[in-house]
Amino acid sequence: MTSKHSGSCLCGAVKFEVQGSFDSFYLCHCSRCQKDTGSAHGANLFSATAQLTWLQGQAFVKTFQLPSTRHCKSFCAECGSALPNVQMDGTLLVVPAGSLDSPLVNRPDAHLFMSSKAEWDERLDSVKQYEALPF
Repeated sequence: MTSKHSGSCLCGAVKFEVQGSFDSFYLCHCSRCQKDTGSAHGANLFSATAQLTWLQGQAFVKTFQLPSTRHCKSFCAECGSALPNVQMDGTLLVVPAGSLDSPLVNRPDAHLFMSSKAEWDERLDSVKQYEALPF
């Protein structure tokens, strides 16, 4: 079954659509994903068959390729939000899960690069939880 997902950046300058299914969903804890997300891990969906269509703002999409690595990140030049990109000579679509506006039924398949996991990323289920800012 083919699926369709829509997404956008934080400021709304960029909008896109993904037509097709995702093959995998990984939470990557490598130091590079920590740096480019500012968080404990990257959360990316991967597909070898889905098609990406830019609906608006493609001129705002910038891509950074870390020299001498396969690490690549696309983002909105206006607000910095992570955006999809095509990697590995056009054979792999990578979509940051948080960039999607449509519901996502996929659950992560695995955590990657756990040996690089942030030291503070432990026992998070025991940390207080709030529905909004606590102040």
